[in-house]
Amino acid sequence: MRFGILDFTPALQSPELLAPPTAAALSAAGAIGAPDVLVAAIDPALADTAAFCEHYEISMDDGANCVIVQARRGERTWYAACLVRGADRLDVNGIVRRHLDARRLSFAPMDVAVELTGMEYGGITPVGLPSDWPILVDASVATRDRLIIGSGIRGSKLLATGGFLADLPGAEVLTIAQGS
Repeated sequence: MRFGILDFTPALQSPELLAPPTAAALSAAGAIGAPDVLVAAIDPALADTAAFCEHYEISMDDGANCVIVQARRGERTWYAACLVRGADRLDVNGIVRRHLDARRLSFAPMDVAVELTGMEYGGITPVGLPSDWPILVDASVATRDRLIIGSGIRGSKLLATGGFLADLPGAEVLTIAQGS
């Protein structure tokens, strides 16, 4: 399938284009939608949203970013993933903080996000995250027929449906972005 100027193939047929946790999650989900998840190799230097969209002729509205946040309340620290369209801004200190019942919420430090996810920074995806993490999916993401997301590495991107993303383990659909 062609999207923008990229040619996508079934992700399960190209595990070398996936981070190990992503490949494992797609294999486990095989019968419930993973065959519809596609992958394409990209230039790792173009993995960041704006550069990727410009080079590969894909609208920012057709991509979703996976943002890892670090929540704190008292002595407890936990993590969550937020999935918003590339053109939108995540409402970290409002809706997300309240929904997670956190006193403080911030973007997870890069080294922590990489270590905890087993994925490359700039390629982190909600597919294959730790099973105890909430995944907050913006309502505008959940309704899309096709979206570009990370694959767990900077050298490829996944193409998936919003429905598949909304059905990931731990996913909750709500409005978490400004501009949605």
